[in-house]
Amino acid sequence: RSRSRSRSSRRHEKNHRISQEPEDDHPLPSPSPRKSSRSREPPSEEPPPSHNSGRHSNHSQDPPSSQSSTLSHKSKPQKKKKQQQQKQKQPTAKASKQKQQTEDAESDYITPRAENYSKWYNDIIRVCSLAETSPVRGCMVIKPWGMSLWDRVRNDLDARIQDHGAENAYFPLLIPKSFLSKEAEHVDGFAKECAVVTHHRLTASPDGKGLIADPDAELEDPLIIRPTSETMIWNMFKKWIVSHRDLPLKVNQWANVMRWEMRTRPFLRTSEFLWQEGHTAHATSEGAIQDSKDMLDQYADMCEKLLAIPVVKGAKSPSERFAGAEETFTIEALMQNGWALQSGTSHFLGQSFGKAFDVTFQDAEGKMQDVWGTSWGVSTRLIGALIMTHSDDAGLVLPPRVAPVQVVVVPIPAKKNDEEGKKALNDALDKLVADLKGAGLRVKVDDRDYVRNGAKYFEWERKGVPLRIELGPRDVEKGACVFKTRVGSEGKETVTLGEVSVRATKVLDALQEYLLDTAKERLVGGMNMMASYDQMKVALEADEASEYDGPGLYLVPWKCDAANEEKIKEECKATIRCYPTDVNEAGMAEGKKCFYSGEDATHMALFGRAF
Repeated sequence: RSRSRSRSSRRHEKNHRISQEPEDDHPLPSPSPRKSSRSREPPSEEPPPSHNSGRHSNHSQDPPSSQSSTLSHKSKPQKKKKQQQQKQKQPTAKASKQKQQTEDAESDYITPRAENYSKWYNDIIRVCSLAETSPVRGCMVIKPWGMSLWDRVRNDLDARIQDHGAENAYFPLLIPKSFLSKEAEHVDGFAKECAVVTHHRLTASPDGKGLIADPDAELEDPLIIRPTSETMIWNMFKKWIVSHRDLPLKVNQWANVMRWEMRTRPFLRTSEFLWQEGHTAHATSEGAIQDSKDMLDQYADMCEKLLAIPVVKGAKSPSERFAGAEETFTIEALMQNGWALQSGTSHFLGQSFGKAFDVTFQDAEGKMQDVWGTSWGVSTRLIGALIMTHSDDAGLVLPPRVAPVQVVVVPIPAKKNDEEGKKALNDALDKLVADLKGAGLRVKVDDRDYVRNGAKYFEWERKGVPLRIELGPRDVEKGACVFKTRVGSEGKETVTLGEVSVRATKVLDALQEYLLDTAKERLVGGMNMMASYDQMKVALEADEASEYDGPGLYLVPWKCDAANEEKIKEECKATIRCYPTDVNEAGMAEGKKCFYSGEDATHMALFGRAF
């Protein structure tokens, strides 16, 4: 331990000497953090912490002192007592696990993808301040940087939804249990995930030590915290729809929902999450089906153009459909570890909810008809897709169009007594920022004087900001600044100040295309064509979420059969992600035999492991 303190002290002295040295305009950026089991520490003016309590501490005792030899004559009972005391001090397995979890939560170390992909994902979320766990099991706190990403998705998608003809509304969080009972398939699909409110107030417990649900305040009809809003909205549609002139009726809601989860992953699967849910009513089945397909196209276009995530559009198998739907359409994305992620769904509900809630309309001939319906939605799961599609071992990577900050400007201050240099730098900085904002770019100036430039570079790289601009006194003299992109180019680029906004726009557009092209290549390369079932089984049965660069997805001929689908799920954990629209409309399955049963194929199916 004394050796650890002396090393820490020497590091402190070294850092102190460095902090007194004058900085060049462009100091070398922080070296890439080592692949170490200890925390990664960005460069800063603070002395690094002692490593006595590092994440792989072996809890060793202090080395024996010179007095130990004088204790050798102690009696055996005393030795036994001392050994028992030492044994009691050894941490239990539970305590060690809790300590490890605490150290992991406080560490800024990012586990490499190749070492453990699942842990890498969790590390990115923690280190980049996207979200963290809450006191409520299964629920997360979305932090400002993570929420700003969802805000960008929401703003883009909300404009698309309104262009689609839907209007925003809001419906109650609590749904009477009796409502869910009206649609049998729907209640079966969600019964195990529902959180139920049974009382309307609390009271002091008889022993006075806490609160209990007041026995006199039990609800006659318990309330469900909404898992989805079909039942509530169709109850309202009955009031709003009378004539064919009221159709189509399209509403959208931005809200939170609750679906109880036992095993959770931040953004991907949590008990509470944010989403939008659209609900429409139509006079014909053709109108409803077209609406659900049109909205799926909007989801796919948004993923590609905003998030730079290419997707596969298709229909779910009957076993994978939304509870109560006649058809479910989906977009599936491929993550870096070869697993699929369902990124958005659109459902053709038929007339099931219309009949369950007695929603009818009078047609042009005066006859009463049942209404056809759809529902469609995406959620904060898209943030998880964004992380796993683009990010790397150095941190978050954000496509420019969705990045909360597209350009971070790091001014390199003039020397302390150089007043003329300070003024010139500030004037140039103000004009540079004004030009960038004038070009419609989201800009952040990091002028914190208590953080070294290397630490700033390190921080904004981890947070995924697409473009960094460095500007110092020497640059101002030359009439230039320095560009550095997050990915796509290893070196730096010198740009004249008069061309900053034009060049920045071009660089960001090129970076957006680079990320999309890279993801498209991964999707094409990760699609295994016409494999046998045995080949897929061997590849997938041992494939886990923690494995990086897994076998990917399998496009195979398939005869639709729920029993065989369940057998495959049991044998190698693979599920049908969808029946891809393009290859099935092209008739690719015709004349082929099912890769599992050997019977005539009805579809081309996309199998794979999925989050």
